[in-house]
Amino acid sequence: MTATLDLAKDLISRQSNTPDDAGCQDVIQSRLAPLGFVFETLETNGVTNLWARKGTQAPVLCFAGHTDVVPTGPLDQWHSDPFTPTIRDGVLYGRGASDMKSSIAAFVTSIEGFLAKHPNHKGSIALLITSDEEGVATDGTVKVVEMLAARGEKIDYCIVGEPTCVSKLGDTIKNGRRGSLSGKLTVKGIQGHIAYPHLVRNPIHQAAPAIAEMAATVWDEGNEYFPPTSWQISNIHGGTGATNVVPGEVEIRFNFRHSTASTKPQLIERTHAILKKHGLEYELIWEEGGKPYLTPKGDLVDRISEAIREVTGVETDISTSGGTSDGRFIADICPQVIEFGPMNASIHKLNENIPVADIEPLKEVYQRTLEKLLG
Repeated sequence: MTATLDLAKDLISRQSNTPDDAGCQDVIQSRLAPLGFVFETLETNGVTNLWARKGTQAPVLCFAGHTDVVPTGPLDQWHSDPFTPTIRDGVLYGRGASDMKSSIAAFVTSIEGFLAKHPNHKGSIALLITSDEEGVATDGTVKVVEMLAARGEKIDYCIVGEPTCVSKLGDTIKNGRRGSLSGKLTVKGIQGHIAYPHLVRNPIHQAAPAIAEMAATVWDEGNEYFPPTSWQISNIHGGTGATNVVPGEVEIRFNFRHSTASTKPQLIERTHAILKKHGLEYELIWEEGGKPYLTPKGDLVDRISEAIREVTGVETDISTSGGTSDGRFIADICPQVIEFGPMNASIHKLNENIPVADIEPLKEVYQRTLEKLLG
């Protein structure tokens, strides 16, 4: 047993189904309080957020993560109770083992180890912990970021502990994420009997050429870090259910996953231009799921890559793949945001797990990154 493994097991044992923190943040505070951290708890709509900081000077290095977990799924398909952390054959099983309670435990013990060696370190250390990452994410990290921005607080470096590795610890860090922009398009027609085409206007037929053009459009070429922007339809709904009625409208839901090579206004403008070009009568409602962000190679990317190499011997890949994360909110007040955590093969699955042998090296990578940036 190491201190990191012990703490990870404590956190896993707490049934923090989103958005319930289940006391995890109290455990974190109890460990950090003797080290001189100052705490602020922000509670809203059943969500618990923690902002903890030691020091008042720049640069500020922040560890960010979430204590909430996704539902377990069928309990009878788990090999052991998901909230009873269990080690079998060198593997720690439990809901949140990889996503992301082991990372949070490693945050805490890396800070403890760093401060023991560097009591007079430069800058400040912070933690931003939420219980609303696996849910709708409207009352979590974004609220803490808004609070910090309102009083002019900045973060210089942020490490989000999301599970990023593919086949072995250290093989992947995320230095950005694509943006997500969704549209609900309703194309209007004229409903009527299918046998009288001169009396109707079929919105599905009218929308088809526009859909084809949208699908064929090259929105951008991507860049060094991002693939080209993708436009995909997720749902199409039209028709009354009868086989002899032309519908009066068709609803099309679509999504852009876009790189930093395209902005939200650019994508919106180009979409409307295509729809108008095809003479559609339509309504279009937009929803932004997350802005893209990017941390180029530099202080944070280079230092954590060095730490990974020193601890694991692995040359890490730098990636922007995957969906969104809370890094999209933190990037508003932090110019350098990366994600690094354990392997992600079992996240959100039955029998979620992490190799015990990866837990202490994860802590060591975090601690060495602290030493390189604040030591």
